Amino acid sequence: MELKQLREKSADQLKAHLVELHKESFALRMQKATGQLAKTHEARRVKREIARVNMLLGEKK
Repeated sequence: MELKQLREKSADQLKAHLVELHKESFALRMQKATGQLAKTHEARRVKREIARVNMLLGEKK
């Protein structure tokens, strides 16, 4: 999701999105550990999006 779209969300929506991203990150790590991860760039994308959401939550406080 782009930064512009994330900025439009409320703090509660960002927190919910962050939970989903953490779940996705966990699933990707498990796929990597078992050798099933085909799209290795997805882990990096999720990690960066988690950082973006955390940055926006800090700004909204």
